[in-house]
Amino acid sequence: MALPELILVDKPKGMSSFTVVRILRRRTGIRKFGYAGTLDPLATGLMLVGVEKGTKRLSSLIGLDKEYVAEILLGEQRSTGDEEGVILAERAYTGDCSAERLRETLDSLIGEHELPVSAYSAIKVEGVRMYKRARKAEKKGEVITDLPIRRMVVYEAELLKVGDVTTSPARLPVTVRFRVSSGTYIRSLAEEFGRRLGYPARLSALRRTKIGSYSITEASQLEDFGGGVRTSLGRLLSRLCRLFELN
Repeated sequence: MALPELILVDKPKGMSSFTVVRILRRRTGIRKFGYAGTLDPLATGLMLVGVEKGTKRLSSLIGLDKEYVAEILLGEQRSTGDEEGVILAERAYTGDCSAERLRETLDSLIGEHELPVSAYSAIKVEGVRMYKRARKAEKKGEVITDLPIRRMVVYEAELLKVGDVTTSPARLPVTVRFRVSSGTYIRSLAEEFGRRLGYPARLSALRRTKIGSYSITEASQLEDFGGGVRTSLGRLLSRLCRLFELN
């Protein structure tokens, strides 16, 4: 049975994208894997993984639009843009963000923006990955502030849920669905969303749900790739039949 050249994987939290590839190599016995679009360890969701000859097609997939579901915490900004970094700014939530105001602010985000990228992104500056510079500065007790600016485009921004206000300190969690261009950083959008509401903000959860027309609903769990033999991928063909549209 022929193997699919592209597989959809649901990356779990706490694992790098490269670790996903390393696990696939170990469990399938196949050495040649690649992926289109990196997900940070704290993020979950859809990865497009090329298998053997399929790795040659990944470059055509990198530029596809992406969809994410993000939980944004209003009231706190951190150096990493998520829960792991040091606090850079904070303001207790005062109850002044109604659902209507949140939707209006999200509507204002639709369009093209020039926004700073997270210091912990994989963008290269003078040949060095930003996250490597940031980690080096962190060891010295410093925070990188000279962040590169990138063009980002928001096509859709939908309010999904307004959570309960936390106490000590007061924070408001807001869940949002974004459809964005390739190269758009959701951490940057979260901070801009907060800025327009008058609050520092960061991500508390992030899940990628679509890449182009590929959906997380079609993705396999890493546990599906068991046995350590090449035929383990073949057992997934019935779930991945739409991938042959690439042929």
